[in-house]
Amino acid sequence: MNKHQVEGRVEEAKGKAKEVAGRVVGNESLEAEGMADQVKGKAQSGYGDAKEGAKDAAKKAIDKL
Repeated sequence: MNKHQVEGRVEEAKGKAKEVAGRVVGNESLEAEGMADQVKGKAQSGYGDAKEGAKDAAKKAIDKL
């Protein structure tokens, strides 16, 4: 697991907390901010997943040589 995966998943969790808090207190702005943070976190963790996959594929290709 690389730093992008970890940071992305943390951002998703923070976003979910903000969304729920916004919904509970009736603050649409906080709820929307939480949803945006979740999208940002998913994008970052997706980048980390792709980076990790590329690293694994490169390692396998080198090992075959």
